[in-house]
Amino acid sequence: MPDGPRPFSVGERPAIRGEVAGEGPPIVLCHGITATRRYVVHGSRALERAGHAIVSYDARAHGESDPAPDGQGYGYPELVGDLEAVVEATVGGGRFVLAGHSMGAHTAVAYALRHPERLSGLVVIGPTYTGEISAEALAYWDGLADALEAGGIDGFVEYIDRNQEPDSAWRDSVLRFTRERMLQHRHPEVLVDPLREVPRARPFEVMAGLESLPMPALVVASNDAADPGHPRHVAESYAERLPRARLTVEAEGESPLAWQGGRLSREIAAFCAAEVA
Repeated sequence: MPDGPRPFSVGERPAIRGEVAGEGPPIVLCHGITATRRYVVHGSRALERAGHAIVSYDARAHGESDPAPDGQGYGYPELVGDLEAVVEATVGGGRFVLAGHSMGAHTAVAYALRHPERLSGLVVIGPTYTGEISAEALAYWDGLADALEAGGIDGFVEYIDRNQEPDSAWRDSVLRFTRERMLQHRHPEVLVDPLREVPRARPFEVMAGLESLPMPALVVASNDAADPGHPRHVAESYAERLPRARLTVEAEGESPLAWQGGRLSREIAAFCAAEVA
């Protein structure tokens, strides 16, 4: 396994920055909104040790990547376009496994629907989109954007504490994790626009579209006590629709699998070894 990740930058406006680590069959990772490339497998190198090249990148406006230029935004066509550019620069023409969390899960599914022939496997972690966009959800995201714009990272964290109302057993972990994640952004203030635009965007029209995807899939759910923002029933609906899907979730009372980088990586590696040709 080579020493250290190899950084890359794709495009100019915006420049999408990321890194490749390890050697072997590639796995491309897509993170969630307000996260960075670190927050899919949380720094774990288990997938590299299992013999994979791991491609991770910061979505536009996140981490080290540039915000959208004038005239562009944060809809899924733009997010998938950035992913396409990353794949072309790092994977080339071969097939690969694509894994994403939350916004990244929706980006991954949208890419899979556009390019099913490119994927040897799909990993969907904590999806939230169900084909419908509720006014209540939009009000939450608009409030979060307002809190970040007015109060910076402190306001962002306070809003989550006040409105998401995490279970008391997980509250301190959720708030600490949220603050640490926000501190990873070069310019956290530019996340205001994605917070308003991404929840209004549709990665695909209807859930029935998932039934056309031919590749093996792993769907990672979380129990609602610790992570109500990524409802378990939504992940279950993806697993039901994807023809070759397997669902996995942590045991009751455990930390969400999506938060456990090492264990999640081992789940993905096992899926690749068993299901991916």
